[in-house]
Amino acid sequence: MRAWCAAWAAVVLVGCASPSYVVLLEDPQGGVGKVTVRGKNGTQMIDRAMDATSLDGAKPPEPVDVRRFEADFAAVLAAQPVLPQRYLLYFQSGGAELTPESQALLATILDDVRRRPVADVSVIGHTDTVGNAEANEALGLKRAQGIAALLTEQGLQAFALSVESHGERNPLVPTPDETDEPRNRRVEISVR
Repeated sequence: MRAWCAAWAAVVLVGCASPSYVVLLEDPQGGVGKVTVRGKNGTQMIDRAMDATSLDGAKPPEPVDVRRFEADFAAVLAAQPVLPQRYLLYFQSGGAELTPESQALLATILDDVRRRPVADVSVIGHTDTVGNAEANEALGLKRAQGIAALLTEQGLQAFALSVESHGERNPLVPTPDETDEPRNRRVEISVR
C-alpha cells in the first residue's frame, strides 16, 4: 500500500503540473515506494524520496532541489487535502472518566476539525476484557457518546458525526479474558 501511495503521488504530480519530470515523494507515514518511468529515450526507476527523472526516461534519477520542486509544483501542493487524523483517548478503569493526558487532547481534536472545510468525525468506544462482553459493549458506547457530547459542548461542528461501540472487540493490545489493560480502555476518534 505504501509503495502504491508514493508512486501515485509521483504520477499525480506529473498529470497535474507542467514540469517534464517525475518526483517520488514519501507517503504520510514516511515510507517510499518505487516508480518506473518509461519514455521514448529509456526507462528509469526512482526508489528514493525527492529523486527525480525526466519523462522521456533519458536521465537517471537524481535529487531534486526542494526550492525548484516547490516552485514547479506549487499549485499541486496547495491543492492537497488535509490528511485524515486519528486520536486515542484513554479512560480510568471501569468508567467513562478520561485520563488527564486524554482530557488535554480534546482541544487539539477540536482545532483539527476546525481546519477542515467539511469534517467527518468518527467516535468509537472500546473497553478492556474485564467483565462480560455485553456490559463492555454498553460501556464502550457510553464512552463514545460521552466524548461526542463533550466535543459538541466544546464547539465541535462536523459535517458528519458517527458514534459506535466495539466493546472489548478489536483490542489495541490483545489480552486474555478478564485482563485490565489501560490501552484497551479507549475511544478512537478519526477526523477526515
